[in-house]
Parts: sequence; C-alpha cells; structure tokens
Amino acid sequence: MHRHQLVDQQGKEDVVVILGSPNGDSAGTYAETVTAGDPTFAGPLAGTALMLPVHHILEDRVKELIDPQVYEEQVGMMEFVLDKEAIVKSMDTYRPKS
Repeated sequence: MHRHQLVDQQGKEDVVVILGSPNGDSAGTYAETVTAGDPTFAGPLAGTALMLPVHHILEDRVKELIDPQVYEEQVGMMEFVLDKEAIVKSMDTYRPKS
C-alpha cells in the first residue's frame, strides 16, 4: 500500500500501529517513521509526519487487549527473550507526547 493510502482511506483516528521489533533501536526507528517521518530520509515516509499512535506488542497496554491464550501462543516466549524494558523505553521516547 502506498505511503498515505491507508491513512487517506481510514483516517488517522481509526489507525493504530502495533510493532513487533526485536529491540529498542529498531522499535524506535519504526515508531519515529510512523509519527514524525522516516528518520533516514530513504523511504517513502521521508518528511511525512503521519503522527499515528504507535505501540509495541510487548507493552502491557497492548497485552491487556489481547486474549491471554492467543497472546501466550503468539508472543509469550518473546517477553522472556527480548529486552522488554528497553523496547518500552524507546517507544516512550519516540511516541508523540500528548
């Protein structure tokens, strides 16, 4: 889908980005990309501030919204393998402040 197509079709109020990046650096880069625009200025979102709400699948606020059995089957092991604290900290850094 082209860079604005989804946002143009759905509107920003109906779009939430959920990331599954394996570390804080990559999660931060993706979070910045969908909020302020591609920080590398190499991709289609260079200079495009979509300001979309963005969360990581390991964040407690996301986990609470998912059926516990599904979360455990699909994500559970990653909570023990990945550095959840660093990922959440990075997300908080790049997420727009309200």
